[in-house]
Amino acid sequence: MQPGAILPALNAARFLPDVIGEIRVAQPDCRILVVDDGSTDGTAEAALKAGAEVKRHPHNQGKGMALRTGYTWAQEKGLDWVFTLDSDGQHLPGEMQAFLDAAATDKWDALVGTRMASTTNMPWLRKWTNITTSRVISGLAGCAIPDSQSGYRLYRVAKLRGLRLRTTRYDAESEILVRLARGGARIGAVPISTVYGDQVSSIRPLVDTGRFLRLVAMLTFTRDRER
Repeated sequence: MQPGAILPALNAARFLPDVIGEIRVAQPDCRILVVDDGSTDGTAEAALKAGAEVKRHPHNQGKGMALRTGYTWAQEKGLDWVFTLDSDGQHLPGEMQAFLDAAATDKWDALVGTRMASTTNMPWLRKWTNITTSRVISGLAGCAIPDSQSGYRLYRVAKLRGLRLRTTRYDAESEILVRLARGGARIGAVPISTVYGDQVSSIRPLVDTGRFLRLVAMLTFTRDRER
């Protein structure tokens, strides 16, 4: 199968050549889309130069909207499976094969990379946050998702068709897991490495915590209607 890879990107020009190059080495047949979400540093140009396809948002709309643009692209291209990876090098393309091997068993419709088996390098607050939010999302989804905040994922594209998301920022990554699970998708996990560099996170703790709590309230309220 020919997979695709979606890289949401905001001011990631300095990282993309290496990330795209590593994907090419790891998975030569993988189609790569960079979604430039309103960057001001030449992200789109760097992605094109490195050989990726590019979709541009004229202004920043949030990671959730960048992912939606990518999901539409995957459906339009007729892909069977599509990865999502961060564009700043925190996800190792060399680990993509483990996802594909798990997908080949035909047991799963979505696979989420989990860092929770190797948390030595993970800041304690990030570890606590991941454990807590993953328990909440697992409860709402009705299945075990050990690292719901991981953006390293592989989706069966057919399961993305008709999926309606209400969120547009980082909370969209949690919403999609719950929506997929409630729609009957089988969600599994693949161990991945915990990587931190000199990247500056775009996450705003107070704002994004508020968005997560609103998402939890919305998903709790709509639980019965989606059964």
